[in-house]
Amino acid sequence: MAERLAGRFRNRGESYEDLRQVAALGLVKAVDRYDPDRGHAFESYAVPTVTGEIKRHFRDHMWTLHVPRRVQELRNRVRVAGQELSQTVSGRGPTVAEIAERADLSEQDVRAGLEALESFTALSLDAELPGGEDGYSLGDALGAPDPALDTVVDREAVKERLAALPERERAILYMRFFDDMTQSRIAEQLGISQMHVSRLITRCCLKVREQVLGDEPAPE
Repeated sequence: MAERLAGRFRNRGESYEDLRQVAALGLVKAVDRYDPDRGHAFESYAVPTVTGEIKRHFRDHMWTLHVPRRVQELRNRVRVAGQELSQTVSGRGPTVAEIAERADLSEQDVRAGLEALESFTALSLDAELPGGEDGYSLGDALGAPDPALDTVVDREAVKERLAALPERERAILYMRFFDDMTQSRIAEQLGISQMHVSRLITRCCLKVREQVLGDEPAPE
């Protein structure tokens, strides 16, 4: 009986030998807990006990990541409903609405169950992506924090202060930090000394920095 029940769960990612061991453990528990004084046949008590032990094994040990029990149950209901519907529709897979009606679930729950169907195991970040270049892995496709985001915040913070500077100072800062010109070239272009350019850049930067910092909220 235990082996027959274990056979129902073949081809679900667990070896048949391990399933037999789990079923045997469930059978031992059924023997320990069975009370013949209740008047029920042993098999009617043992079958749900063994089946529950196998399902518990899948729930607790077969998921690569911890998934809430409710999502696991949704996955099972969606899987069963999809299998039943696949025998009644031909040439296509069942729709979300059809599965929802069959399993008595909302379409949102069905989508969660469908996602869980694909999440029983996890891919390694080194797994090669199909259709990609040789050696192109899943890890290569993952995004990373954009270091330029902080620059965007800084630019927005100084924009109004830069606009309020005198025209010559704005031109000097633009040539230095946007055109990447040296101080000597800026001085030559404006007809002033390099030392004067250096002092103007330092003064403007300090002024803008003080204005921005002065507008920041005080720490709580």
